[in-house]
Amino acid sequence: MQPLQYSYNNRKSEMLHIPLLGVSLVLLLFLASPASSCKEEEKTSLFEFLNGLSQASGLTSSWQNDTNCCLWEGVICNGDRTIIDISLAAMGLEGHISPSLGNLNGLLKLNLSGNLLSGGLPSTLLLSSSITVLDVSFNKLSGEFHELQSTPNSAMKVMNISSNFLTGYFPSTTLEGMKNLAALNMSNNSFAGEIPSTICVDKPFFVVLDLSYNQFVGRIPSELGNCSGLKVLKAGQNQLNGTLPSEIFNVTSLEHLSFPNNHLQGTLDPECIGKLRNLVILDLGWNGLNGKIPNSIGQLKRLEELHLDNNNMSGELPPALSSCSNLTTIILKDNNFQGDLNHVNFSTLSNLKFLDCRSNKFTGTIPESLYSCSNLIALRLSFNNLHGQFSSGINNLKSLRFLALAHNSFTNIRNTLQILSKSRTLTLVLIGGNFKHETMPDDDEFHGFENLMGLGINKCPLYGKLPNWLAKLKNLRALLLDDNKLSGPIPAWINSLNLLFYLDISNNNLTGDIPTALMEMPTLEAAHSAPIILKFPVYLAPFLQYRTTSGFPKMLNLGNNKFNGIIPPEIGQLQALLTLNLSFNNLHGEIPQSVGNLTNLQVLDLSYNNLTGEIPSVLERLHFLSKFNISSNDLEGPVPTGGQFSTFPDSSFFGNPKLCGATLMRHCNSADAVPVTDVSTEEYADKVIFAVAFGMFFGVGVLYDQMFLFRYIYFG
Repeated sequence: MQPLQYSYNNRKSEMLHIPLLGVSLVLLLFLASPASSCKEEEKTSLFEFLNGLSQASGLTSSWQNDTNCCLWEGVICNGDRTIIDISLAAMGLEGHISPSLGNLNGLLKLNLSGNLLSGGLPSTLLLSSSITVLDVSFNKLSGEFHELQSTPNSAMKVMNISSNFLTGYFPSTTLEGMKNLAALNMSNNSFAGEIPSTICVDKPFFVVLDLSYNQFVGRIPSELGNCSGLKVLKAGQNQLNGTLPSEIFNVTSLEHLSFPNNHLQGTLDPECIGKLRNLVILDLGWNGLNGKIPNSIGQLKRLEELHLDNNNMSGELPPALSSCSNLTTIILKDNNFQGDLNHVNFSTLSNLKFLDCRSNKFTGTIPESLYSCSNLIALRLSFNNLHGQFSSGINNLKSLRFLALAHNSFTNIRNTLQILSKSRTLTLVLIGGNFKHETMPDDDEFHGFENLMGLGINKCPLYGKLPNWLAKLKNLRALLLDDNKLSGPIPAWINSLNLLFYLDISNNNLTGDIPTALMEMPTLEAAHSAPIILKFPVYLAPFLQYRTTSGFPKMLNLGNNKFNGIIPPEIGQLQALLTLNLSFNNLHGEIPQSVGNLTNLQVLDLSYNNLTGEIPSVLERLHFLSKFNISSNDLEGPVPTGGQFSTFPDSSFFGNPKLCGATLMRHCNSADAVPVTDVSTEEYADKVIFAVAFGMFFGVGVLYDQMFLFRYIYFG
């Protein structure tokens, strides 16, 4: 057939072109389609699957009885009209997986991941002699994974059943017949029992085993050393104990070895570590390991990530660590490492992005060689014994966004701020717990901090006042100046920080009235706005490592100062507040009725002031209030009984002898009421004073932080 020639000068040719083109398209579709419809018995199996779904998303419009099922959405057939592939990932499917899919004798791949499917996993899929790839991850499958005697000729190569609610013991019998298995991912379920020693038997192609986020117990079987081709071995977030078997280190093909969050003990054997020349990721954090990092780690030339945090390891860092030139991440926090960091030549680690050595016993100064790591994004050396002044070399770190050096013995805060303020990249700076008894610089010479979102200069304690240069930090979201000796009033420019939503200036000597400017902060006024997210990846708990992002509470903490005057009625404008702490001041007058407008409030502490009058009944509207404290004031009248008030302990009301109510020792209208005994400030503070704090710090590939509500922690 000759190609159709089209000419703008030939109207007849133009008229013929459109219908001929349509015929051509139909012909092409016909040639691309199977010769005839799919097999009737396979269509029946698909309909049985469809009928088992309570929510089939868009499938019902595509899967029609009078159409060729080889053309249905997610279905692929071969030239013999046999279904070989079903891909229905993230389709919003709900319901059960029908066993009928196991009747598709030519099915090679089945992907139902990322849906809301529930019930058990049909045994017909596990016993299939044709399926090579089975992916049902990220669903709601449940029940025990029953032991099945799989067929000797099983074709299964990849099985991903992760992120479900499956229970029971390890299905060793089911897996024994899967001789071709290359990758098995059972992570993020509730499997229990011991890891069987037979898992590697007769599996010459086995390269990936992920058992993390389950409830496995016992020792790591030494027989895993028989998985000679294994590249990925992950079993973190379980309850494994004992030591790392030396046989595992014979698997020289390993690229990813990960056992964090278990109960492992012992040391890192120098001879064993040096064998894993192909290792890229080593993660043994959150265990009970002790001893040193062996010098043989320098032989791991491909190593990119080293995680040994939260163990009992000690000793100095080996100089050979500088030979691991591909390292991007070093996480050693919460150990007992010591010595001078200058023993490691960081200038050879040009790829380093994240260095976390928090809570160790390192001494000396920050290594100058560290400032050669031009790709460094996050540096965390808080809670060590470092000293000296900051070097201007830190400005060579053009990618640095997160800096946490709190609780060391650094000096000269003026010099520190002059250096750091020149950075155009810093997003978070935590330098509290240093500069002991120095004076907070208060001038306009600091220019920079253009992208700073979080600043912590707390627990120093610094003298001076709230510095005017803070008014320049227009991107600031969180400001921590607590536990200093700052004095004077809150400046009127505070409301110019339009993005500020977390302010902690507690435990200072600040005076004056609480300014109405503080009641005009835009991010605290927007009650129905979306939660503000600081883009710091988070470390919430050992079982959610480096995986999530968190919003921080909108908080105003002015506690333990010398503020006087009344609580401004305008406080009711801050309808987005989650935490309000005005405790331990000299405030007087009544609790404003407008506090009842703070309907998102979770924590309210007005204790240890000179407040009078009754507790406003409008506070019963605060349905999210979980912490409430008005102790040691001069309040009177009945305690409200509605809303959350029935849940608060008596200690919330101590030191107000004129209060009465069913939950107190003084009953209203009772002449025989027993007076409430006051308590000392020190005794009460030990029992009920609270602080809300947040920490921001980093982890694998990204920054992370930690947030504990109603629980006092240190920052950095």
